Amino acid sequence: MMGETFSHLGSREENRSILPPSPATGSNAARYSSTRSSKSFCSRAPCEGAARASFVICPTCQGSGEIPQELEKQLVALIPYGDQRLKPRRTKLFVFLAVLICLVTSSLVVFFLFPRSIAVQPAGLNSSTVAFDEADIHLNITNILNISNSNYYPITVTQLTIEVLHLSLVVGQVTNSLLLHIGPLASEQIFYAVANKIWDENTYKICSWMKIKVHHVLLHIQ
Repeated sequence: MMGETFSHLGSREENRSILPPSPATGSNAARYSSTRSSKSFCSRAPCEGAARASFVICPTCQGSGEIPQELEKQLVALIPYGDQRLKPRRTKLFVFLAVLICLVTSSLVVFFLFPRSIAVQPAGLNSSTVAFDEADIHLNITNILNISNSNYYPITVTQLTIEVLHLSLVVGQVTNSLLLHIGPLASEQIFYAVANKIWDENTYKICSWMKIKVHHVLLHIQ
């Protein structure tokens, strides 16, 4: 009789829980202690309680899984650091191609839009007339100019100023207002006439000397 009472007390002590009961795991612990005969349930009940204890309630939806509609646009999407979208393939190749395209484009823009010089060269004398008075020589000449555009964009010539010098003295000057369009890498010709008056005494004697049929007068045009 005494041995039987002692065995009942021992079984009660074994079934008593050592830790104080908690609301999250109390029911699982009670079922676990009262059903020791079920081996499959004994191996699952403590794991289930430990897994539930590692979760917390969502502060936004309070565990309901739903949020108010007015908070829908305030949600923030979180992307894991190891997500492949944060590490796109061929990133270095795309960056290299972008830098290369920018360099090539800027080089082409500078090459084509960089201003170049405009060449103005005389093409020769077209016609001339000479007249004398008592002390001066009146020389009217018509000349041709070649204007070359070395740029890759069109230009417009709006004014032409010509000076004629003889012995470092200005003997003629003319200014023409015009509107001449010259295309890229093209050239155009322009005609101009200028009246000159030479009052140098030695030049007058040379030009009026009748023994010489052809007279040469050096003029500098700029």
